[in-house]
Amino acid sequence: MSGALVARLVAFVLYLAFMIYIGLRYMKNNNSSEDFFLGGRKIGPWMTALSAEASDMSGWLLMGLPGVAYLTGLKEAFWTAVGLEIGTYLNWFLVAKRLRRYTESCGNSITIPEFLTNRFKDKTHTISLISVIFILIFFTIYTASGFVACGQLINSVFGVPYIPAVLIGMAVILAYTMAGGFLAVCATDFIQGTLMFLALIVTTVVMIVVLGGPAAANAKVASFGAQFLNPFVDDGAGFGAMAIISALGWGLGYFGMPH
Repeated sequence: MSGALVARLVAFVLYLAFMIYIGLRYMKNNNSSEDFFLGGRKIGPWMTALSAEASDMSGWLLMGLPGVAYLTGLKEAFWTAVGLEIGTYLNWFLVAKRLRRYTESCGNSITIPEFLTNRFKDKTHTISLISVIFILIFFTIYTASGFVACGQLINSVFGVPYIPAVLIGMAVILAYTMAGGFLAVCATDFIQGTLMFLALIVTTVVMIVVLGGPAAANAKVASFGAQFLNPFVDDGAGFGAMAIISALGWGLGYFGMPH
């Protein structure tokens, strides 16, 4: 095992241990179900914003979207990113504040199913059942994709077989989540969101330096074809309105995301 690999392994283990420590640290702050699930409704704007976006962006931003851009050019990735940006803004602007106020006025609801039940006075709990089914189905898939990204990362960096790599990531995430609740999730996401932001900047700078400067980087990108960075062209033909609308439609998902 090389010295560089040992250093990466030590840093990664310390990082995972720190995440678990955060979960244990916040465990004592959870005195009620509201504290565990909502952090006592006392999390500030910076932590809320970074936590929400780190939870959302995660693997698809650092692995999925760049992969799409590399394989197909800028067109699909560009319009998807634009749609997600618009969806994020509208979700915070139109939904977040009203949902916060309504959950408090509707029996101090803690979960989305509970809020819908209280908001529409559904004594049969039909709405609650339907929303739970939707959350279980779609967020099981969504959460699984995050575990997959974690497993792929550990596998590619350390050579750990894929299944054990997924289980390692899953165990750490479940440990700090179950121990510290929403406060721990927000704290760890704040740290990870900051690291993701810095990584995007550092990676771009390092890439340009390794390629020999901005001019050389532009020449390398140009070698992929004149239309590679054109968001309106698909293999020499126009990237149609329906394709653009379809990519923008990714932003609609934000209105149905419980987190």
